[in-house]
Amino acid sequence: MDVLVCVKRVPAVGAEILLTPDATAIDTRHLGFTLGPHEECAVEEAARLAARTGGSAGVLTVGGPETEEQLRYAVSMGADHAVRVDAPGADGDPEAVAAAITDALRALPPYDLVLFGAASADAGHAQVGVRVAHALRRPVVGGVKGIEPGDGSVSLRREAGDGVAVYEAPLPAVAAVLEGLNLPRYPTIKGRLRAKKVPVRVLDAAPPAGNLRTRRLRHRPEARAETVVLGRGAAAAPAVVDVLVDAGVVR
Repeated sequence: MDVLVCVKRVPAVGAEILLTPDATAIDTRHLGFTLGPHEECAVEEAARLAARTGGSAGVLTVGGPETEEQLRYAVSMGADHAVRVDAPGADGDPEAVAAAITDALRALPPYDLVLFGAASADAGHAQVGVRVAHALRRPVVGGVKGIEPGDGSVSLRREAGDGVAVYEAPLPAVAAVLEGLNLPRYPTIKGRLRAKKVPVRVLDAAPPAGNLRTRRLRHRPEARAETVVLGRGAAAAPAVVDVLVDAGVVR
């Protein structure tokens, strides 16, 4: 089975996220970049499927030369080859990104399964995979937490309330996976050295501008801890009991 994973370069969120002065974008001047957790699981699953079936695992992203850092990281995790779609102005617009990926897939050798993360770790639009599947007229399942290859088909499992829903899709197919699908491996030194030597294929794309416009970004309100003094000594006992009753600890 030949599998392709579409990934996105997203800011590492280990530090405070600052916004640009007009509050329409993230100020990335002092941020590092990484892959989102959903996409790391997708890369890991692609590498496992390729090893089980004797196929290949590729990775693709849309963006400038700086995104090759994330492509090589995915290769160090087990992907075989990497593709960068150079589509200036598409980043941040799921409609334009989906169009760029669709054009690239039509130009590349056919893949049996194309994987996406359920949503990017920055914008979280959760649109690109569905748009690509619709444009290519392929079956798509989202929220996937289990993949089992079959003969000309693939079984895709997702959680549904208190149970599990299993879909069987004919190949070629598209799936959007969730974190928890597997435990992504940590790249080895051998994998990192191999990733440095793997050529990155570059495809030029000029997708039409999408219709999504960012009006404003806002930070979440900060959660503030508040200390309430219930009383002192024995006089605090009734208030403590009331708190325990509210919490359901005692009746």
